[in-house]
Amino acid sequence: MARLLRTLVVSSLLGLAAASVASNDFYARDTSTLTGDSKCTTYMCVAAVVNGSTVQYTLSGTGKMTPGWMAMGFGSYMANAKMVIMWSNSDGSVTLSQRTAPGEQMPTLDASPPFLATLSESLSTASGDQSFVYTIPSDGNTKPPLIFAFGATNPGSSAKDATLIFHKDYGQFSLDLTKSLSASAATSVTAAPVASKSASSQSSSSSGSSTSSADTGGATDGIPLTPYQRLIVAHAIFCVIGFALLLPSGVLVARYLRTSTPAWYTGHWIAQFGIGQAGPVILIGVILGFKAAGSSGSSVLDNHKKTGIIIFALYLLQCFLGAFIHFVKAKNAARRPPQNYLHAILGLVVILLGMYQIRTGYHTEWPAYTGLASIPSGLNILWVIWCFALPLLYALGLALYLREQYRQEAASRLNRLQKHNTYDMSTADLRDGPNQYYE
Repeated sequence: MARLLRTLVVSSLLGLAAASVASNDFYARDTSTLTGDSKCTTYMCVAAVVNGSTVQYTLSGTGKMTPGWMAMGFGSYMANAKMVIMWSNSDGSVTLSQRTAPGEQMPTLDASPPFLATLSESLSTASGDQSFVYTIPSDGNTKPPLIFAFGATNPGSSAKDATLIFHKDYGQFSLDLTKSLSASAATSVTAAPVASKSASSQSSSSSGSSTSSADTGGATDGIPLTPYQRLIVAHAIFCVIGFALLLPSGVLVARYLRTSTPAWYTGHWIAQFGIGQAGPVILIGVILGFKAAGSSGSSVLDNHKKTGIIIFALYLLQCFLGAFIHFVKAKNAARRPPQNYLHAILGLVVILLGMYQIRTGYHTEWPAYTGLASIPSGLNILWVIWCFALPLLYALGLALYLREQYRQEAASRLNRLQKHNTYDMSTADLRDGPNQYYE
């Protein structure tokens, strides 16, 4: 049914465009010579009809969601593309805004567009099944690379420089403007409005166009990621490796090995901060995150960004605290210093926040800032499994080795006290025993 509806919409759009072009130039050319193409995405369709030195474009919703605004741009990527953005107003008018942007950010008015897009008010529909039509001069490119965007929120203003809320869907596509349009496309729409869902229009419109009307598969199937999107992916990979793999591995090394070998500390700090381990990996991930945020042109600090800054600050504090515990020790401490407990708790908090941050990254930030769908459900399942596995592994380590750790610490304290009473403190080894209590 959805595909049939899309076919109906595209056929009707092309028919409307062809009919309008034919009526405007009825004596100059035969409708059978009209050429054009169309594509549908999840929420909108784009149809084009060539009329000599001009091309008429029609943007229309598919019926899945009421358009807030619809846009198309000439180019392969958003950066520096020449965009035509259109939306309806409460008074029944339609706004056409020509914009451009240096990157993945809200486009602004183009002061000197290379072409002038002219709104076809008589052919545009601002209510119900919205359809926006405009005409531009042809540049001779019969297979132009194009981008599109669909916004769910109306700007609420007829001003051409009105603020746009982030798009719901977007992507890349191309049209073949050399395809022939059948003459029946022009006649079928005169009896049925655009995107009419009646049975009569279905039968007449679906057979009226020979152009491509296949769904683009949610707008982005098979489309390569933009440089901005690749920055986000790289940021995610480094941060996931750092916070979900390397930091937990350092914690588990300490939890499982501290009662059996003095080398546990070396493995612990290397995993947490060493070269090629969590420290550099996390730092690279954070830098990539800032770079991606800068590329988007957005100055808004949302929850993901705020939480990321807090987590990174806590991680640096944790590294400093670990170094302090290792290098600054009380010589005659009778019990575990409070900073040791703080270090353990803070480490767990950083990992917990890191896992939360990973979830908001792929579930909220990725679709919000790229317009792409959320990641596959399989990765979300993997995240859930890992969230359960980590505390279980840590709890198992506590159950198996915590009592032995306490026994070794008590023996280590007793040994130090005996040495203190027998030998000069300058020659005493304060780190006897595999547990290394002061770590």
